[in-house]
Amino acid sequence: MLQRVVRSTVIDAPIERVWAVLRDFNSHADWHEVVEASHIEGDERGDQVGCVRSFTLRDGNRIREQLLSLSDSEHRSTYCIVEATLPLQRYVATVTLKPVTDGNRTFWHWESTFATPPGRERELRDTVARGVYEAGFANLRRYLERGAPTSSAGIAASAALALPRRSVGLEAYGGPEVLRPRDDEAAAPAEGEVRIRQRAIGVNFLDVYLRRGWMPSMLPVSEGAPGVPGMEAAGSVIDVGPGVSGLFPGDRVAYLGPVPGAYRSVRSVPADWVVRLPAAVEDDEAAALLLKGLTADYLLRDLGRVQRGTRILVHAAAGGVGLLLCSWARSLGAVVVGTVSSEEKARVARDHGCEHVIVTRDYRFADAVQRACGGVDVLVDGLGEAARTENHAALARRGHWISLGQASGALAALPPDLLIAKSLSFSRPVVFDYVATPAQLAERAQRLWDALASGAIRKPPIERFALDAAARAHERLESRASIGALVLLA
Repeated sequence: MLQRVVRSTVIDAPIERVWAVLRDFNSHADWHEVVEASHIEGDERGDQVGCVRSFTLRDGNRIREQLLSLSDSEHRSTYCIVEATLPLQRYVATVTLKPVTDGNRTFWHWESTFATPPGRERELRDTVARGVYEAGFANLRRYLERGAPTSSAGIAASAALALPRRSVGLEAYGGPEVLRPRDDEAAAPAEGEVRIRQRAIGVNFLDVYLRRGWMPSMLPVSEGAPGVPGMEAAGSVIDVGPGVSGLFPGDRVAYLGPVPGAYRSVRSVPADWVVRLPAAVEDDEAAALLLKGLTADYLLRDLGRVQRGTRILVHAAAGGVGLLLCSWARSLGAVVVGTVSSEEKARVARDHGCEHVIVTRDYRFADAVQRACGGVDVLVDGLGEAARTENHAALARRGHWISLGQASGALAALPPDLLIAKSLSFSRPVVFDYVATPAQLAERAQRLWDALASGAIRKPPIERFALDAAARAHERLESRASIGALVLLA
């Protein structure tokens, strides 16, 4: 008669951190105290289905087990005993992990079936249940608490492996239809890098510019060598390369960086790009907020120097950056004016702190701005060339014109006399220069999370698309019908 042993527990660590240990079939030598020594036969990898591990227990028993299946997507592995000095006959076991609702803990289910010699059923059930499973739960908890996963032989072996992933790229510049999904592999993280299982990816107008071919040096593409857009994402650390400290498998993180490539389910990026996520910020929120929120931070703090009474004009006030600018500037006491293209967007902009909303689809707004506040001290322009004349007319004397994008077309060079006429200053900043060091990134990110927690900024509405539907997300963004932020879910 077959015996069945089932044990479950909850581990106080994220699922990716626990799985990074358990997916290596030979890692038990590092964390389970009943194991004296272990090796994978034939120099095969510890995650190779069919590999055999041969190990000795501290009580002198010897066991050979074979890995029958392994699924990274389901966090499950199955194995069997091939040969053992213990009389466990036809032994087959399965380990399954599932995330607990809060995302920071892991449910671990371990079960097996086996036959025993007559009269030894209870003894061997207790050996498996208590000596192997329950003791293993306790051993792994201690192992993770010591931070051992990042330095263990098992994790080092797992970190050397390429992982399958889904990517969306383009082989020629053009409309949204050039974005096409494909399967490829994510190489192991190099020195100084972190490999991330991405769950949410931010979609920005910069991605549209790259897809159109407006910045070919930033995203070169060719047939057979697709360029992959995307500057930010959020997810969990899978593993880290040599020289990385302070980040561990399973840590929830987000990043932004100056090199595109985020439209992927798995990606390795420099650790200097990465910040940990607060528990209160979900992955899709982080992907919707990080790049846009840090942009809002430097626009208001560094360039606009916005304070009580500052008059600021925000174009696309119901967009991802626009809503953050409106709510954050209003919390600083600014007079906030915004342009939108519909009454629906006007309502959303008002809800996020935009005091004076101008509805226009033809880039005419200067007269309304002058009537509302007598001209603005700071103007954040993502429209580009079509709004050039109206922008100049909307600025007050000594105003600061900040060119942040070019949705209507590239802004032609401004002649000095145009600026001199009102003693204007002009900036064309890039967010990555304001987070050029880990310290700068950490400081700005913390200010963003603090502003979110305090209510100084509100989470924008988020439109979610599957990673394979990136083309539809681009169509939506370019239609001017979207409200808030867009993210891809991997």
